[in-house]
Amino acid sequence: MVRYADDFVCCFQNKSDAEWFYANLRERLNKFSLEVAEEKTRIIAFGRFADKESKKQGKKKPGTFDFLGFTHYCSRSEKGWFRVKRKTSRKKYRSSLLKCKTWLRKHLTSPTNYVIEMLQIKLRGYYRYYGMTDNTMALGNFYDKVRRMLFKWFNRRSQRKSMNWDKYIRFLNRYPLPRAKIYVSIYDVKPELLSYLK
Repeated sequence: MVRYADDFVCCFQNKSDAEWFYANLRERLNKFSLEVAEEKTRIIAFGRFADKESKKQGKKKPGTFDFLGFTHYCSRSEKGWFRVKRKTSRKKYRSSLLKCKTWLRKHLTSPTNYVIEMLQIKLRGYYRYYGMTDNTMALGNFYDKVRRMLFKWFNRRSQRKSMNWDKYIRFLNRYPLPRAKIYVSIYDVKPELLSYLK
């Protein structure tokens, strides 16, 4: 079991064990007038043999699951070993973009220096949470979306279009937004644990 607050993921070797646990979990929670969130709870095949199992069931890929803002999915390392990979969950990605868009609209008349400084802080905070091994593409996409949002922000400040793209790029060269960065590497662990990550 991997748990954070009231969210948790349970892993089993056999499907029958997972089904037994799920049935008993619901019964146990019922005694305390609690229940599982049905929309977030399911049993999926996951692991080294999930790909083979999925193909037997006529599915192209194994199932994925979201936990703590990341979508966990089955993949392979460069050497071909099974490995769990993670990317920003679609829900959290969209939510973060919407928050950024809402914030920029709210600060349409704020000084440019303040907006740039705050965006730099927000982006660094985003990267520090979601900047994990295998998530480079999602981080890069987030950076590009925010950069385009800022361009639109400049041109909404007045009725006349105040900045074209070339001028905007020159501005960003002087006052750059932080680019996507991986802060957490799954390989920064004790050597004896690396065998589990192949």
